[in-house]
Amino acid sequence: MNLRFVVKRFLLFLAVIWAAASLNFFIPRVASDRDPIREKLGQLAATGGLNAEGLTEMVEAYQEKFGLDRPLIEQYLTYMSDVAQFDFGFSLSLYPTRVMDLIGQALPWTLGLITVATLMSFAAGTLLGALVAWPGSPRWVQVMIIPFMTLSAFPYYLLGLILLYFFAVQFKIFPLFGAYPPTMQPGWNSEFYFAVIHHATLPALSMVLSGVGFWGLSMWGMMVTTMGEDYVVLAEANGLRPRDIFFRYGMRNAILPQATALALSLGFIVSGSVLVEVVFNYPGIGQLLFQAIQGSDFFLIYGIVFVIIVSIGLATMAIDFIYPFLDPRIRVGDNN
Repeated sequence: MNLRFVVKRFLLFLAVIWAAASLNFFIPRVASDRDPIREKLGQLAATGGLNAEGLTEMVEAYQEKFGLDRPLIEQYLTYMSDVAQFDFGFSLSLYPTRVMDLIGQALPWTLGLITVATLMSFAAGTLLGALVAWPGSPRWVQVMIIPFMTLSAFPYYLLGLILLYFFAVQFKIFPLFGAYPPTMQPGWNSEFYFAVIHHATLPALSMVLSGVGFWGLSMWGMMVTTMGEDYVVLAEANGLRPRDIFFRYGMRNAILPQATALALSLGFIVSGSVLVEVVFNYPGIGQLLFQAIQGSDFFLIYGIVFVIIVSIGLATMAIDFIYPFLDPRIRVGDNN
């Protein structure tokens, strides 16, 4: 891997970030003609939380504070300058909390939940798909793929609702919502850890059950193709043990496209699974993004989407660098 390749990929990464950040700025402005400042202050006035007198003056004052009264191009230049510093200012709907503080509070919950669920579904689905395609695998393995493939057709949130109904409403084994009991004080102790795992079980299970079938079907197709390759036939002819052929010649080559898909999936982890987090009222990035869209909180939307953009860009760039090590047949030359 040479310096030219690294610089080229990094410049491409910056170009993607700039283009995506620009769309991130303009799309909410074009898609909605709502005035978030006026709506928020109007809601406070309607509920008695704010004196309705002088509402127009307050709207103008807040618009000036947030820069919403300036020309669009000036707002854009200010936005891009702030983006370069990872500064998205204050949340419109949760003022005076800063956007990055809100993201910092929600991000660990999403990373913990979605990362574990994605890796579990990837590992289980990949192994299951490979075993189904392997001629020497037990018959019960071949039968298992059917229900998992069926579950893969269900969206996460629908499985989440089903699991919620049976295990939280009917049998009351797991809690209905949240990341931990509202009466519990977060801390570094085993009681809090157990509560977090207990609350995360159902949302994680909904994603695992849906994801196993997807990864299994993908690996199944790749494994079938790999088993017909000459090097596998030669290994069988040379009398290698079936286990060695399965792992060293079959899975090792069939898993390469899976690794690419996994890298892209990990890039989307930051966005969370919005509907799953909404269904379980889980305090992650997905739930925060849903609330920001509901409240037309432009700056919070900018911050969340930008973090998602960066994570996807980093994952894509990382797989470009890692892939030659996963597959020695790939070489990054001067022409790449």
